[in-house]
Amino acid sequence: MIASPYAVLAADSVFEGIEAILHEEEIVGFVVGLPVSLSGDEGEPARAARRFAQELAERTGRPVELADERFTTKVAEAALIDAGMRREKRRDIRDKMAATVMLQTHLDSIR
Repeated sequence: MIASPYAVLAADSVFEGIEAILHEEEIVGFVVGLPVSLSGDEGEPARAARRFAQELAERTGRPVELADERFTTKVAEAALIDAGMRREKRRDIRDKMAATVMLQTHLDSIR
C-alpha cells in the first residue's frame, strides 16, 4: 500500500470532517501521530494525541493506532526541497506530506 494525502481538517470540526470521510471511503482504521520528544518523553501534546485517539476510536468504532511522528516534518520538508518546490508552496503542503510520511512508515512497519 502507498500512503497519499487526503485532506486537512479544521481542528474545530475534525470529527464532523472524519464522519463525512467515513461515508465516502472504506476506512478500516486510523493512525494518529504521537508527538514525542527526541528523548522519547511524552509531554502534553502527546497526552492530547492519546486523548484524541481514544475519542476517535469511541466515536467511529474503528481501531486507532498511534505512530511516532518524530522527524516526519523534516523528512517531508527535505523531499519538497529536493523536488524544487518554492518555500511558499512548501508551507502549504508540508503538514499533508509529513502525515503521509508518518502513515507510509507505519504501513511499511506492518507489512
